[in-house]
Amino acid sequence: MPQPHIAAKTVSVKLDADTRSRVESLAEAHHRSAHWIMREAITQYVDREERREAFRQDTIKAWEQYQETGMHASATDVESWLSSWGTENEVPAPACSK
Repeated sequence: MPQPHIAAKTVSVKLDADTRSRVESLAEAHHRSAHWIMREAITQYVDREERREAFRQDTIKAWEQYQETGMHASATDVESWLSSWGTENEVPAPACSK
């Protein structure tokens, strides 16, 4: 994933010898620098964890909304809906009820 050119600040990361060796091996195999491999790994990790945290926050909000309103779709209705995906008889999402 290409990164836009931005002002960067140097940080230090202490790696054990085995991890450093693995990074260097990957860098050599991919014709990249160890710096590039580490930066890419950190970027991918942060992106993934941000998505995971957003999902967690959405889940908390959904639970709070359910507690306030009692509105929900039954597991049976949701399973039927999901089972219809990609078929000729695809059905719309189930309506929420109390």
